[in-house]
Amino acid sequence: MTTERPTPGPMDAPDGEPGSIVDVAAQAGSFETLLAAAAAAGLVETLDTGGPFTLFAPTDEAFAALPAGTLESLLADPDALRDILLYHVVSGRVTASDVAALNQATSLQGGSLQIMVHNGSVMVNDATVTATDIEASNGIIHVIDTVLIPGGN
Repeated sequence: MTTERPTPGPMDAPDGEPGSIVDVAAQAGSFETLLAAAAAAGLVETLDTGGPFTLFAPTDEAFAALPAGTLESLLADPDALRDILLYHVVSGRVTASDVAALNQATSLQGGSLQIMVHNGSVMVNDATVTATDIEASNGIIHVIDTVLIPGGN
């Protein structure tokens, strides 16, 4: 009987370091819509090799909760989609403890994200942060339960 060593997954680089934001999101399995939207908006390379960034990452369920037809119309309008996705990204590596101490942050889209603690949960605009400090080689991911719309929530 032979024993095979597991090979590093896309989340882990050979030296044990986490992969890029794109790699980590792909490995997590709950960000397929976000990754498809990033591809449609031409942002995969930026999120894969740029940074450091902090990504407030809406789950597939968050995208599914958008009003009917919203995602389809965004996927058909790469410029609007790019603006919305960049609204989820902040320059630099901002940890959960840093986020909780802020009251706002400026997104790469240029809009302001309102940050507060409500009933013990960190909120970004109307989204609840459901998981924090997911490390990537070029930044950090915080999972949110709502898609952020500039000027909308």
